Amino acid sequence: MAMDIAMEWRERASDWRRLLPLAGGTLLVVSGLFCAWQTWLIADEGAAIERVHRAQDQAAQSLAEELTRERHALQQQLDALDPAAAQADHAYAATVLRGKLPQTRAVEFYSGSLDEVLHANYRDFGYARAAQLMAAQTADGDTLAQTLPKGAGERSLSFVLPMGARQRPSAWVLFELPFAPLEERFNAVPPGSGRLELRQGDDRGRGDLQLLAHGSASAQSEATGKPVAGSNLSVVAALPAAYIVLPKSWPLAALLALLGLGGGIYLLWLRGRVPGLNLGKHKTSYEEPILSDLIDNTPEPAKPEARPAKPAAPAPGPVTVDPTIFRAYDVRGIVGKSLTVDVARLLGQSIGTVMREKGLREIVVGRDGRLSGPELAGALSDGLREAGIDVIDVGAVPTPVVYYAAYRFNTGSGVAVTGSHNPPDYNGFKIVVGGETLSEGAIQDLYRRIAANELERGGKGSLRHIDVVPDYVERITSDVQAGRRMKVVVDCGNGIPGAVAPQVLEGIGCEIIPLYCDVDGTFPNHHPDPSDPHNLEDLILAVKSTGADLGVAFDGDGDRLGVVTRTGEIIFPDRTLMLFARDVLSRQPGATIIYDVKCTGHLKGQILDAGGSPLMWRTGHSLIKSKMRETGAELAGEMSGHFFFKERWYGFDDGIYAGARLLEILAGDLEERTPEDIFATCPKGVSTPELKIEMQEGEHYKFIEKFRQSATFGDAALTTIDGVRADWPDGWGLVRPSNTTPILVLRFDADNDAALKRIQQVFREQLHAVDPALKLPF
Repeated sequence: MAMDIAMEWRERASDWRRLLPLAGGTLLVVSGLFCAWQTWLIADEGAAIERVHRAQDQAAQSLAEELTRERHALQQQLDALDPAAAQADHAYAATVLRGKLPQTRAVEFYSGSLDEVLHANYRDFGYARAAQLMAAQTADGDTLAQTLPKGAGERSLSFVLPMGARQRPSAWVLFELPFAPLEERFNAVPPGSGRLELRQGDDRGRGDLQLLAHGSASAQSEATGKPVAGSNLSVVAALPAAYIVLPKSWPLAALLALLGLGGGIYLLWLRGRVPGLNLGKHKTSYEEPILSDLIDNTPEPAKPEARPAKPAAPAPGPVTVDPTIFRAYDVRGIVGKSLTVDVARLLGQSIGTVMREKGLREIVVGRDGRLSGPELAGALSDGLREAGIDVIDVGAVPTPVVYYAAYRFNTGSGVAVTGSHNPPDYNGFKIVVGGETLSEGAIQDLYRRIAANELERGGKGSLRHIDVVPDYVERITSDVQAGRRMKVVVDCGNGIPGAVAPQVLEGIGCEIIPLYCDVDGTFPNHHPDPSDPHNLEDLILAVKSTGADLGVAFDGDGDRLGVVTRTGEIIFPDRTLMLFARDVLSRQPGATIIYDVKCTGHLKGQILDAGGSPLMWRTGHSLIKSKMRETGAELAGEMSGHFFFKERWYGFDDGIYAGARLLEILAGDLEERTPEDIFATCPKGVSTPELKIEMQEGEHYKFIEKFRQSATFGDAALTTIDGVRADWPDGWGLVRPSNTTPILVLRFDADNDAALKRIQQVFREQLHAVDPALKLPF
C-alpha cells in the first residue's frame, strides 16, 4: 500500500515536470507578443503625436482663413457705405448692410466713443458683448472675433469693425454671423488618434470655454493651445494616451520581444524532442491495472453525511466600475462614460453598507444644477435604500446646504451629487458618513466593496423630499448682519449657488446685483471656477460699470468663494483668510487657525499678531475638516477658496456663508473704510497663480518622492507634509502633487520681484536635477 502511494506521488511529480516546458514556453511566447505590441506603440507614439499636432495646425489655419474671409466680406460692405448717411441714421445703415449680407444674424451700430456701452446696464446689454466692444476700442491691430451665447446652447460668431479711420472711427459696428461655417471647418479636420478642442479665451487651453471637440475621449489635453489668428479662439490638441509600461526605448522593447518569442518557441520545440518531456509518448514504469483489478479493489463509496439543504448564493454580476473615478476627496467622472446610473446605484449600496456597519440609518442627498444631476441622484438614492438606508432628498441645492441639512436633521451623513467646478460633462459625489468627510483610503474602500460585491441588499429604505433652503437662509440671516448697506455684484457662473446666494446676501442687508445667477448646467457664460482669474473678468467689468462696492463669485456647487474690488483687484483667498482670522480671534483668542501649504507666508505672522495659533496643513477640503476635528480649530481656509468656520457655524466649507461673513466684516467697519482700504491692511507680495505641469497617471507622485529625497534648499525652512515647500525670510516656493489629476502644482510668493526670481531659479535648478527634460511653466 505504501509503495502504491509513493508511486502515485512520483507519477504526479513527473506530470508536473513534463508540464513545466509547456507552461514556460507559452508564458514566454505571450510575453514576447506583449513586448512586440509595446515596441509598436513606442515606435508609433512620436508619429501619433506629430499627426495630432499637424491636425491642430491645420485646424487653426483653416479657422483663421474662414475668419479672414468673413471679416473681409463684412469690411468691404461697410467701406461701401456713405459715411455721412450712415452716421446720420444708424438704423438705416444697419438695414442696408443686412440686405447686402443676408447671412448676418444682427448688425448693430455704436458711437465711436462707445459712451452708450460704458453707461449701459450690462445685465440686459450682455457682459460678453460689452467686453468685446470695449476691447475693440483699445486693440492695437485688428479687433478679435469671438463667439457670443444665443441661448439654448447656440452660439454666434461676432466681429466688431470700425467705420472710418481705425484710430478715430466715426462708429463701431458689431456683426453677428452663424457659427456653423466655423464648426464645419473645425469638424472637417481629422484629429488622428487624438482629439481636437476648440476653446474660447486665451491660448492656455485650461479653464476657458470649450466650444467644440472631436476625436478620442481618452486623449489627454495639452496645457497650451494653438491660437487662431484674428480671434480669441484656440485649438487645443489632446494627445493619444498609449498604454506603455516598458521603458520608452523601442530597441529595448524589440530585444525583449525577440527574447520572449525565441525562448518560448525553443522550449515548445524542445518539449517534443527530449525523452521524457513529450506527454503523448510518455509511458509509466509500472503495469496499468486491468478492469477486473479495479472492480475487485475499489472500496465501497462512503455514505455522505446528511446535511440540511442550503440555497446557493446568487452569483455576483459583472463589475464594470472604473476605479479611476474614486479620487482623493470625492468620486468624480464623465457622465455616460465612467459615471453612469448603474455606477451611482452601486455607489449608493456601498455607502449604505458602510453606514449599516456604523449603525447609521439615515442620510441626506442633494444635487447641483448639472443636467445629469436628477438621474444620478435618483440612482444613488435607490442604491442607498437597497442597502436599507432612509433617504432625505433636499433637491437641487449647493453642496453646503447638503452639509447643513445633515446637521439640521441630525443624520450626520450626506451626499452632494456635484461636479463642482469641472466641465458640464462631469459629475460626482462628495460624501459625509457619521460626520466625517470621506477621503483617500475611505474613498478607495467604497470601490473595494463594489469590486468584491460586498454590498447590502434587499433593504427597504424610505424616501422623503424636504425643502431645507428657507431654513438655511433663515439660519444665516438671523445671525449675520451687515452694519451698512453695501452694493454687491454676485456672480454664480450659472451654477446652483444662483438659487440661494442672492437670497442670503440680500437677507443680511446688502443690495444685490445678480450676474449669471440663472441655473444652467451647460454654463453658457463662463466656467464656474473663481480660482481662475479669467473667469472673473465679467465680474470685474460689472463691478466697475455699476459702481458696486464689491464683487463676489462662487464655484459650481457653492463651497468656494472669490472676491474682487471696485478697482478690479482680485483678492486672493489667503488674504481674505487674514480678515476672517482677525475677526474670529477677536472673540476666540488663542484659537487654532488652519491654512493649506499653498497660502502666503505672511499669513502665519498675521495670525500670531492677532493672538492665534497658526497651523499649516495639507491641501484638500476633507483633509482640512479632519484636521479641524482633531485640533478643535475655530477657522480654516485654503488657497482654492474653501473657508471653514466652526465659530458661529458648523465647521464645513461654505462659500455662501463665507461671503456673508466677509460682508459683515467690511460693512461693520467702525471707521467706514472702503473694502479697498480694509484689504490694504492685509500684506501681499509678488506671487504667481497656480502653475501646473502635466504628467502621466501616477508619475507625479513618483517625481515628488525623488524630488523630496534629492532637493536641497540651503537655509530655507522645509515643509514636506504635502509636496515640498521651502520658506525663506523674503518668500517661498512650493511643488506638490495634485490629488485629483496627474499634475504637479507649483506656486511662488515673495516680497519683491527680485526675491521671486531668485526663488524660482532655485526651484528650476532642483526640478531639472531630477528631470532635465521637464518643461517648466515659469
